Amino acid sequence: MIEAKNVLGEPLHICNKRPLAGFNRDGNCFSSGDDYQVQAICRQASKELLEYSASVENDLTEPNFQYNFYGLKPNQFWCLSAERFLQAHKDGFAPKINLHATQDKILDMIDLETLKSYSI
Repeated sequence: MIEAKNVLGEPLHICNKRPLAGFNRDGNCFSSGDDYQVQAICRQASKELLEYSASVENDLTEPNFQYNFYGLKPNQFWCLSAERFLQAHKDGFAPKINLHATQDKILDMIDLETLKSYSI
């Protein structure tokens, strides 16, 4: 992986290894350009967030073995796309996020102050 930076300008931390997060399933919320949704935000799944996500047709509790995805449980960390974050933010359901594991590329779409307001 290219030496990616987080939104704080530091080396990008791992988001989650169990389950393996990220577009490339390597634990990193890193968007290399192959990821059309820019899944670069490391967020913590709460029960409320998982319910909200299912209500907007993105049920993250359901496994999708084709993509080596076993479904999320509350308190697990997972990579989120800018589009889904902004949708949840607008609807009042934005998740808590780990800024140290959120790639700086997301700053092209979401300002740092907004991200900091959801920081764990």
